[in-house]
Amino acid sequence: MPKINVLPREIYELIAAGEVVERPSSAVKELLENSVDAGADSITLEIKAGGIKYIRITDNGCGIAREDVRNAFTGHATSKITVSDDLDCVATLGFRGEALASIAAVSRVEMFTRTAEEETGTHAVVEGGQFISIDDAGCPVGTTIVVRDIFYNVPARMKFLKKDVTEANSVAAVADRLAVSHPEIAVRFIRDGKQTLCSSGDGKLISAVYAVYGKDFADSLIPVSGSNSTVKVEGYVSKPLNARANRNMQLFYVNGRMVRTKTACAALEEAFKGSVMVGKFPSCVLNLTMPYNFVDVNVHPAKTEVRFANEKEVFSAVYYAVKSALEQGDKTPTQDASKIINQRVQKQLFAAVEPAKQLRFQQGVSVAPQPEKTFVKNVSYIPAQEQTSSKPVAEENVFQKSAPVIYEEPAPRTVVVESVSDDYSAVDESEPDLLGGYTPSVKPQPVEVKVEVQQMTPEIEITDEEKPQVRAVGELFSTYILVEYGNELLLIDKHAAHERIIYEQLKAQNKNIPSQMLLSPIPVHLSREEYAAVIADIDLLADSGFSVEDFGDGTVIVSEYPVILEGADIAAQLTEIAGYLAENIRDVTTEKLDWIFHSAACRAAVKAGDVTTEYELQQFAERVLSMPDIRYCPHGRPVLAGFTKRDIEKLFGRV
Repeated sequence: MPKINVLPREIYELIAAGEVVERPSSAVKELLENSVDAGADSITLEIKAGGIKYIRITDNGCGIAREDVRNAFTGHATSKITVSDDLDCVATLGFRGEALASIAAVSRVEMFTRTAEEETGTHAVVEGGQFISIDDAGCPVGTTIVVRDIFYNVPARMKFLKKDVTEANSVAAVADRLAVSHPEIAVRFIRDGKQTLCSSGDGKLISAVYAVYGKDFADSLIPVSGSNSTVKVEGYVSKPLNARANRNMQLFYVNGRMVRTKTACAALEEAFKGSVMVGKFPSCVLNLTMPYNFVDVNVHPAKTEVRFANEKEVFSAVYYAVKSALEQGDKTPTQDASKIINQRVQKQLFAAVEPAKQLRFQQGVSVAPQPEKTFVKNVSYIPAQEQTSSKPVAEENVFQKSAPVIYEEPAPRTVVVESVSDDYSAVDESEPDLLGGYTPSVKPQPVEVKVEVQQMTPEIEITDEEKPQVRAVGELFSTYILVEYGNELLLIDKHAAHERIIYEQLKAQNKNIPSQMLLSPIPVHLSREEYAAVIADIDLLADSGFSVEDFGDGTVIVSEYPVILEGADIAAQLTEIAGYLAENIRDVTTEKLDWIFHSAACRAAVKAGDVTTEYELQQFAERVLSMPDIRYCPHGRPVLAGFTKRDIEKLFGRV
């Protein structure tokens, strides 16, 4: 049996540091929690190079006495607990006494601190867990900690750190959550010399939410307040119309501690059941206050998972508080008439002033210069021969705008145009027309112009005489198209089929997705994780037809979007994509692009219940049955099902 050895201090400190300090944001979280426990009402966080090279946290808390400074950097030394029974009712964010020792073991640390009773502060320097010096220093009451070169002595851990921008976004997420969990504390965050967060510290939760997540998110919230015999619930939930495609904005705090709790999450979503669409999730910022002995926080090294003594009490408190808030605060939405009018005016101006530009963005083709305007008083058409075909005139196919349509050759025709004489000398200037011009007094003379219409070559020509005829019989439940196809009766799910058609189109375009420029770019505010994922995959979004720019501080700007999404909620679409990218950040690029195509196709496809004309049903049925690959939607649901003529005859006893 191998000999059992006692590990040297420098080795077990590195092991402990690996559990507590996973990345710079882990160190920031522990240090910020120490500042909160010290009673600070003002905290400033500054980082450089994502926190890898430099972290500084300054607070105005109680400070550390000089005789306790050495103990503060010793493992399992803490002022939060003294006996084992204290673990049953932990009232502070930190309590294990591992943070400072673990951080100092893998970095270079400086501390400036002073208590109110001391006239002179203390300056301590620790590198790699070893004290270098302890001297006097002039400093205000409170503590300032500077952490440099994290993991400088553990290269194996250093190589697993991500890019500076990714690490900085992770640190920003920690600062955001602290500001929201403690609105009574003024939190400043300085990132590479630029201040990106400054909460007021006025004690109002909505002020902290506004400072962290912006005006749009704050305006979409409904206040929540409720309690039972054990648990008190306060905070905000989003309105059902503002539900998101993921749970990234479900924030729960227990006694001021950010936690992940399936119990509260289930209660929240149960309260919203019937109010939000399937696949959508409500957002919330909820603080649960309960007796300290009712919750166990000593479960996970990061202290983000907790256990409750009574899960039902927590569930019922959250459920009834949120349900009551929805009944009182979720009013019928009203439209701002002035906003609608402004949008219509903008669209009209855009269509009138820049028709060529608009057409170019929609169709992806260059526009020929427009001919000079002429005065035309009357136009009449004289057909050379009567049309004998009874086929209907081809209409635009809403399911597939680029689908080829076979036109019958029109007969030559003669156009008689009463043109205006070139002599504009005789003009009755006393009778201006409605457009502000003048009507020529010279009577126009008829001019005969012959127009030859060339036959359009059909793009699809069916030559197989044995192919069964496709006849759209009708539509069932405004969802399924009934098709007679030879000796079969087929049912086509129009949404699933159209979704597959669009998906195959997007794949075939091979990163050359036609895009539409927005008249006014759309700002989209994201969580820190979503924001970091989008910034890292801007090129991927460009390949899928989105033009996205970094606006800073958790916000991106969308200036172009795929034409296929015309009329869709672009902000909601990008939020859904951002949520996916944040949760699947390690997926390869092709998998991410494929998922974006899935999502875009689903939003752009015709929906069940949409009104469809008979002509569109026929065109769509022919389109689906001419493409043998369209048998399943991108999510795996079948596109069509059918019955043979024999099956139907057996059903009615004919065979």
